[in-house]
Parts: sequence; C-alpha cells; structure tokens
Amino acid sequence: MVRVAGGGGGRGGWWRRGEGARAEAVAARDAAQQTFYELDSAQRDAQLALETIRSAEDSAAAGRAQADFQALTGRINEVTVGYLSALDAYDLEDPELDSSAAGRARRQLDQAKRDLEAQRSELDSFVQRLQPLVQHAESQLIRVTPAVEKARQALLAATTALEQVRAAGLKADDLAARLAELGPELTRMNEGVARHGVQATLQRAEEMARRAGVVRDQAEQLPQRAKEIDRRVASLRTRVQALETRGGTVEPALSELRRRFSVSCWQDLQRVPAQTAEAVATASRKLDEAARARDEQRWADATGAIGTVRAVLETAEGSVTAVNDRLRQLNEVSHDPHKEIERTRFALRDAQRLAMTGRQTPDPRHAAPLDAAVARLDRAVAALEEAGRHPDYWHFLTELAAVRETAAGVVAMIRGPR
Repeated sequence: MVRVAGGGGGRGGWWRRGEGARAEAVAARDAAQQTFYELDSAQRDAQLALETIRSAEDSAAAGRAQADFQALTGRINEVTVGYLSALDAYDLEDPELDSSAAGRARRQLDQAKRDLEAQRSELDSFVQRLQPLVQHAESQLIRVTPAVEKARQALLAATTALEQVRAAGLKADDLAARLAELGPELTRMNEGVARHGVQATLQRAEEMARRAGVVRDQAEQLPQRAKEIDRRVASLRTRVQALETRGGTVEPALSELRRRFSVSCWQDLQRVPAQTAEAVATASRKLDEAARARDEQRWADATGAIGTVRAVLETAEGSVTAVNDRLRQLNEVSHDPHKEIERTRFALRDAQRLAMTGRQTPDPRHAAPLDAAVARLDRAVAALEEAGRHPDYWHFLTELAAVRETAAGVVAMIRGPR
C-alpha cells in the first residue's frame, strides 16, 4: 500500500511540475512575442520618420541619422534572429514536453525578450534624437501642399483663359505651346516629395505657378491687345490720309517760294513732294503688313510695323510742316524784317542785363559770347540791307535764330549755379 500510494503520488507531482514549467515557457513566449511586436512597430515608426526627414532634408545631419538607423537595424536583426531561434527551438504546445526542456525554453525566451527590450530602448532614444530633424522636415512638408495646389490652380486658370481666347477667335498658338511645356513638370510635381524631395517639389511648384500665371495674364490681355492694334492701325490710316491731303499743299507752297525768293531760301526743300509721296506709300504698305500680322496673331510683327509707320509719318509730316512754315516765315520777314531784328535785340539786351546784375564788369565767360552774338546780328542786318532786290531771307532768319540761341545759352549759364 505504501508503494502504491508513493508511486501514484510521484506520477501526479511530476505531471503538475511539467505542466507548470510549460505554462511558464508559454508565458515567456507570449511576453517575448509582445515585445517583438512593439519593437517592430517602433522600427516602422522610425522608418517613417526617416523617410519624412529624407524627403525634406538633404543635409549631413540627415545622412548621419540614416547611417545610425542602418546600424541600429543591424543590431535589431541580430536579436530578432535570436528570438526566432528560441521560438523555433521548442514546441511549447507539445504536452509531452518535459520540464527541463520547458525551463530551457523559458530562459532563452526571457533572454530574447531582454535583448528585444534593450533594442527597443535604444530605438526609442534614437527616435527622440530625431525629433528636431522631424519637426523641421514636417515644417517644410507643410509648405508643399499649398504650393502644389497653387500651381494646379494657376494651370487651371491659364487653361481657362486660353480657352476663352480661342472662343473669341484668337489662336494664341504660342501661349498654347508654352502651356503644353508645363505638362511634364506637372507629372513630376504629382510624383511628390517621396520621389523628388521637398525642395525640388517646392521649386517646381513655384516655377509652374509663375509660368502659368504669365500665360494666363498674356492670354487675358490678348483681346485688348488685338483691339489696341486695330485702333492704332485705324488711327494711322487716318494720319496717312491726312498726310496725303496736306502733301497737296507742298507743291503750291514751293512754287511760291521759287517765284518770290532766292534759291537758297528753298533749295533744301525741293525733294519734299517726292518724299511725302514715298512716305504715304511706305506707310500704307506697312499698315497692310500690320493688319496681316494682327490677323495671324504675330503681335510683335504687328507692333514693329506700327512703329515703322509712326516714324515715317513723323518725318514726312515734319517736312510738310517745314515747307509751309518756311513760306510763312519768309513772307513775314520780307514784309517786316525789323520785327525779327527787334525780337533778337531784346533777347540780347535781356541776357546782357542779367550778366551785369550785381557786377561792375561782366564775367568774360558771359561777355565774350554775347559780344560775338551782337556782332553776328549786325553782320546779318548789314547783309540783308546790302542784298538789294533778292536778299537771302532764310540765311537772315537762321542767323538771328542762332543769335537768340546764344543769348539763351548765356542766360542758362548764369542761372545754372543759382
């Protein structure tokens, strides 16, 4: 009876001790597994933080962080291998597992857990050190979304403006080509910071917004630009017609000049009728070119042709005016030369009085040109009086104009320092 009781009690204690050891090993396995999951999750979070930094930073600090993480990942891999080896070494679900094997399994799994916790602690410290870089990177990333949205809105606005221009009958092919050039840039921008980084994406978005804005502005200005060119062409055609009409007065004026005055009074104006006719023809041809360029939306060519027309008209109009003014001036001086003489003497006396103001003797810089001007006036008057029936009135007028110019120059010299 003693043997039976002892044998039965031994078997029951052994079984309970084996079950207890296996339960402790299972608990150690579950604890190590939980630590492994936490470490894996923390490692993924650190990886995301590094990707955030890498997308926004291209600095030595970011490079060092990446290198440190790679080294840390190597150590984590080592302890992970140890954990998995301990996990695979024993079948804790086997009811036949003896207590000594279960004890070894528990000890190995406890060690694996401690190793995993040590790496988790090191990983937490690493992530903590990353925080300044992460915060800076996030502040950069915050700028990306509004910049990209601004670029997209600018592209949409440019596209809309271009469509409206085309609906109005304007081709705007050059603007369409410039807008199409932004297509590849839009693709790269949409690939995002993960591929191109924050700075490159921001620069691309800002440049796209700027270029699209220029296209939009120019597209919006096209209808008004076309109207303005139409207005200028119409206005210049009116000026051409007016010049052609005024050109008809040149030949009668020249005839009178030839009949009443000496050759020197009109010989420099002989080609004005031909020059006026040439100007009318040139201006008309250039206006036709401007109109064609406008229809073909070659705006620069249209503007250039308009500028040429203006220059031609200004020269020709000045020549026509010069003929009629010459006849008027010669008529006036031939009728009463003394009026022009008195006008010139008054200018000289005014300059002389100013030169003597506050002085006993004039400054030689002022006196010398005034004295020369007085002598020039006297010579011009004498030449006119000695000329007889056909005086050179134009020479007389130009000499007196030069005298007045000298007097005005002296006055400006005196008043300048004051």
